[in-house]
Amino acid sequence: MIKLLITGSSGRMGQTLIQAGNDHLETEVTSTHDAGDDIHDRFQNTDACIDFTVHHFTKEVLDAAIAAKTPLVIGTTGHTDEEKARITEAAKTLPIVFAANYSIGVNTLFWLTQKATQILGNDAFDIEVTEMHHKHKIDAPSGTARRLLEILNEETKTSYENDVAHGRLGNIGPRPSKEIGMHTLRGGDVVGDHTVMFAADGERVELTHKASSRMTFASGAVRAAVWIQDKPAGLYDMQDVLGLK
Repeated sequence: MIKLLITGSSGRMGQTLIQAGNDHLETEVTSTHDAGDDIHDRFQNTDACIDFTVHHFTKEVLDAAIAAKTPLVIGTTGHTDEEKARITEAAKTLPIVFAANYSIGVNTLFWLTQKATQILGNDAFDIEVTEMHHKHKIDAPSGTARRLLEILNEETKTSYENDVAHGRLGNIGPRPSKEIGMHTLRGGDVVGDHTVMFAADGERVELTHKASSRMTFASGAVRAAVWIQDKPAGLYDMQDVLGLK
């Protein structure tokens, strides 16, 4: 039985991860961590840690995981470039799954977005992305939306800094041909909706994923914790876990 450590155990996602970890046939949650607890102490006798907390806590999790030589599954979003670099550095000594979204459906959306962009391109088709989450989410756009934009930028040879428009306001003139629109919505208790739209003269293609339960993400994260057990040090994502690469 694989022993799991769940951080952020009092939060909504933490509680869902605990349930998913205990429901899985190959895992059990043997340790939890919350604010004020000693993170190093919690890593004792643990086979994998799943962290879905806040980005500024990731350094402490990484330090404790390296000291305990414990694989990590990181589902936290909103990391700075420096924090991402710390994760990459830690992956030189630990196996780490670091993904914007652990839903199997969303990872299928990533794959479909890549293929659709390769087929449709951004010469005849204008590309727009929308995402909506509950009113308590603190980062925008969502990590999933950022990954979708990364895929779009890679396939269209555009850049996030120069070609992504975050909403539009005022007399902005005609839409630039290479522009990718990004629109963030917040409200209610929405778990997560993401849409990629390809709009051309006379036709439109939309790829949409809607999550109605956090369990979809939690189950995927537990699956990643099982998958990573026999893997060498390195940085992986859910595309690796699902064999989509």
